[in-house]
Amino acid sequence: MTYDPWTPRETEHSAKSKAQKAAARKATKKPKSGEEDEMLAPEETGEATVNSIASGQLRAFVERIERLEEDKQAIGDDIKLVYAEMKATGFDTKAMRAIVRLRKKDQATRQEEEAMVDLYKAALGMA
Repeated sequence: MTYDPWTPRETEHSAKSKAQKAAARKATKKPKSGEEDEMLAPEETGEATVNSIASGQLRAFVERIERLEEDKQAIGDDIKLVYAEMKATGFDTKAMRAIVRLRKKDQATRQEEEAMVDLYKAALGMA
C-alpha cells in the first residue's frame, strides 16, 4: 500500500475523534420546535472519564518533555565545562569544536565535503 497524502487514514484515533465531533455537534444542535432537549450530563455519556484520561496523558507527556529539557540543559552545561577546561589547558576550542563536528560525520561524507572545499579553493585561487 502506498502513501497518499490526500487520502485520510482511518485509525482508531480518527474514529474516536469523529465520534467526539458528532457528539459535540449533537450537543450544540438546537432542538426543533416541539422536540425535547436530550442533552446528557458528561458523567452520563462517559465524556468526563475520557477528558480526565486525555488530560492525564497530556500531563504525563508534558512532564516527560520537561524532564528531558532539564537533562539536555545539564548535559549542555557539562559540555561547556569541558570546553572551558580545554581552553584553560591551552587548547584552541574553536579547532576542537570543528574536530568534534568532523568526527560525527562518516568518512565518505567528510571526504566529499573536503573535496568540494578544495575544489572551491582552487577555483578562487586560494589553494
